[in-house]
Amino acid sequence: MLDLQGFGAFILQGTWVNLTAGLLSLVVAIALGILGALAKLSRNPVARGVAMVYTTLVRGVPDLVLMLLIFFGGQLLVNQVAPALGHEDYVDVDPFTAGVLTLGFIYGAYMSETFRGAILAVPAGQLEAGRAFGMRPREVFARILLPQMLRHALPGFGNNWLVLLKGTALLSIIGLNDMVFKANQAGGSTHKPFTFLFVVALIYLAMTTVSILALRWAERHADRPYRRAPA
Repeated sequence: MLDLQGFGAFILQGTWVNLTAGLLSLVVAIALGILGALAKLSRNPVARGVAMVYTTLVRGVPDLVLMLLIFFGGQLLVNQVAPALGHEDYVDVDPFTAGVLTLGFIYGAYMSETFRGAILAVPAGQLEAGRAFGMRPREVFARILLPQMLRHALPGFGNNWLVLLKGTALLSIIGLNDMVFKANQAGGSTHKPFTFLFVVALIYLAMTTVSILALRWAERHADRPYRRAPA
């Protein structure tokens, strides 16, 4: 039995921070992913170019390097703009907000590729049929494209979510008081860093296991309308 020496609740507080940051980052990543996918499939060359630069940059630079660049670069930008808006004091960017936006920005690029592939997997004839029946573009998207796109996107979406969730461990580097940060504090106080980092590993394993089971259920549920009844 692991002896946490009274730091159990301390670590659980950090766990909630990581989980909340992961879920909010996922919302940002989904929004950017859909926009990126639509931009890549757009006829507008500017939109395609911007989306291409975005996904190439993010997928070509390590997450840790990007996180540090965005966090410190964003803080520098905010403090350069603030005086022009009448704010003379130094603005200290909240690590939680910065972490959520940074993770969402990074994994939005991966979601873009996932959603783009899912959109291309939907037969174009079905979209053309919807337009032929007089459906508006948003109706074609909401009633034909979106339901089928989500089905095709689920496997890649699940992988991205698992990597994003584990990526929240990097947020301690920018000063977020998450469970990795708290585990390091507890390990330093008790001189047992392995014990607390091992607990963090177990917590991440539990969160990813629950996520995998939920994603498997979602995939089965999404495939149900497309299964053929036994002859």
